[in-house]
Amino acid sequence: MSHKTDQESHGLKDDAQATSPASEILAEGVDEEIVESNRRLFTGWQFILFAVLAIAYSSFHLISLNVYPMETWSFRIVHIAGALILGYGLFAGARFAEDDRHASGAWLKWASYALLVPAAYTLAQVFLMHQTLSGSAMRIDPSIENWHYGYPLMATTAVAVVLSWFYRQARHRFNPADLVLMVCAIASAGYLLVAFNTNIRMSTGTSFAPSGISWAAIAGSMLILELTRRVAGLALVVISAVFLTYVFAGPYLPGFLGYPGLSVQRFFSQVYTDTGILGPTTAVSSTYIILFIIFAAFLQASKVGDYFVNFAFAAAGRARGGPAKVSIFASGLMGMINGTSAGNVVSTGSLTIPLMKKVGYPARSAGAIEAAASTGGQIMPPIMGAGAFIMAEVTGIPYTEIAIAAIIPAILYFASVYFMVDFEAARKGMRGMRDDEIPQFSKLVKQVYLFAPIIILIVALFMGYSVIRAGTLATASAAVVSWISPNKMGIRAILRALQLAGTMSIQIIAVCACAGLIVGVISLTGVGARFSSLLLGLAGVSQLLALFFAMLISIMLGMGMPTTAAYAVAASVVAPGLINIGIEPLVAHFFVFYFAVVSAITPPVALASYAAAGISGDNPMGTSVASFKIGLAAFIVPFMFFYSPAMLMEGSAMQILRVGVTATLGIVLLSGMVQKWFFGPVNTLQRVVMLVGALFMIYGGIYSDIAGLVIGAVLFIMQRKLYGNGPAAATSS
Repeated sequence: MSHKTDQESHGLKDDAQATSPASEILAEGVDEEIVESNRRLFTGWQFILFAVLAIAYSSFHLISLNVYPMETWSFRIVHIAGALILGYGLFAGARFAEDDRHASGAWLKWASYALLVPAAYTLAQVFLMHQTLSGSAMRIDPSIENWHYGYPLMATTAVAVVLSWFYRQARHRFNPADLVLMVCAIASAGYLLVAFNTNIRMSTGTSFAPSGISWAAIAGSMLILELTRRVAGLALVVISAVFLTYVFAGPYLPGFLGYPGLSVQRFFSQVYTDTGILGPTTAVSSTYIILFIIFAAFLQASKVGDYFVNFAFAAAGRARGGPAKVSIFASGLMGMINGTSAGNVVSTGSLTIPLMKKVGYPARSAGAIEAAASTGGQIMPPIMGAGAFIMAEVTGIPYTEIAIAAIIPAILYFASVYFMVDFEAARKGMRGMRDDEIPQFSKLVKQVYLFAPIIILIVALFMGYSVIRAGTLATASAAVVSWISPNKMGIRAILRALQLAGTMSIQIIAVCACAGLIVGVISLTGVGARFSSLLLGLAGVSQLLALFFAMLISIMLGMGMPTTAAYAVAASVVAPGLINIGIEPLVAHFFVFYFAVVSAITPPVALASYAAAGISGDNPMGTSVASFKIGLAAFIVPFMFFYSPAMLMEGSAMQILRVGVTATLGIVLLSGMVQKWFFGPVNTLQRVVMLVGALFMIYGGIYSDIAGLVIGAVLFIMQRKLYGNGPAAATSS
């Protein structure tokens, strides 16, 4: 992923400007579009064409969700097909050539154009089959489906995918191999739309299903996997390939992994239905996620991101280690609407990481703090990235209940990162930012109305509006609010926001469709149920052991994957097992969700940490280990859900208050233990005592809370006597 890391690109002041009064220009460019390294940058008519396609794609969703709803399966098929067409148009399958002289040979170009013939032929067959089914025929001749549609479609798709891996051209040029893939995406989706809008739909998953459904599903799956590789890397593709291999290798595996087996036709005729690809993950990406991407694009177009970061600077910049605390607040605000931890790192980290280094943080710490804070944005209500919408879809629990349940865990996570940062700043004697280095709060308060779209979203949700209606109102309010701000949104800016939303949505839609493929494998093979029985056996020995095992599986499944896909897969594999051992569904899904989120900062594959290391200039593995340490609370908090459900707002008001307060104090002790600092430096014995006190209060029982409070009070008195009130006393000692 390419990004700007120089201070100039984000409006940071240089030393020569340090004497002038600060203003909102301290943070600029936070809302600038991040252009991935493999995204084409078109000019002229090609730019206009794909801009129109992106605007049409976003507008289609707004209209379908609010004005003219489509039949569910048809809507989801069009949703995925649109992302495939846009994705193959915008994202290249190989590195770009420096110029036309280094482009691929002419034979690749003509081979790609030659593939347009069978691709167009299969598309023509879709129209012919539609006419046949529109008449008196009940189904299509199998020989036509196989020889005139299925075989050519699958072969053309496979060859075009391989050609696209080797086809290199300048960044502003289009690739004919990708044009073939776009046509194949239309042919695949076209057949499914034709078949699923007749009685043929009822035959999916049986031996009576037409072979054309299987061919369309195979081609569609290949297209989804290849686009996922282009926009999200190999991790999710490799995991998908392992699961798909299991479908056909499973009958030959020993023990609990074995199952009776499925034929190619039966599996693929059912995997492209609401059992798999068109299931919960696509249901969410086609409704809530795409809507909130449009909302985020409107906020981005009205420069709300710049305001969020400037507001964080004004609120926290003066505190010791100021830029690190700014990073926590800014990344939390941006992350809850961003949807990806790594994307959040790039948008805010390009600004905060250089500033953290400027006030004394080592490059490793600066990157780790930003990675941990950006990852926390995914658990920040009310939006919580995108995983919360999938949780609501899968569990049937209202989204508002999930948002409320997330409040205390989010507070604990950010409290942990805050005190980790604060104690490190105190230990190293770091300064805050000077008044001339931060925006003037008095000026920013005058623009506090820019928070209105998020407030309207929250109020609408809790007034009982549907998520779709609330999201639409919030999106409209973002445009209206901009009219009284310096960044007014006219027709051009609104169209730009819709174009940006269409482009931004490609990654998450591809990832959700790919995750749906895995969910389909889990559902159709029954491997999830067998995993549940394994957890049930472990729980017979120890529930804590079962939870620990579930944690490891959730993190492993999430490594290298975006949050949404990580949670969707873990929710299908791990959550049912936790529910079967007696854990409440909300607790089980939050447990899985948290570990899916923190996989972004868990070594050895930590996407958020790697993105931060790219900006800070430090070693990626070292940064991931440091961010793991800073986000340590996130690995303890999910166990708190199990031992104290009040953490998720389940219980009386007094229980919730007690657990929330004591757990926060426990997090403070845990942070002090990790950073070897409280009011001053702590020795090894004190660190052990702090860890014991922290675990007592984190556990959540009444007696353990009392014991933890006693330990905390003793440590507090000892440290105050030794070091007094300020860092100066501690440093001099």
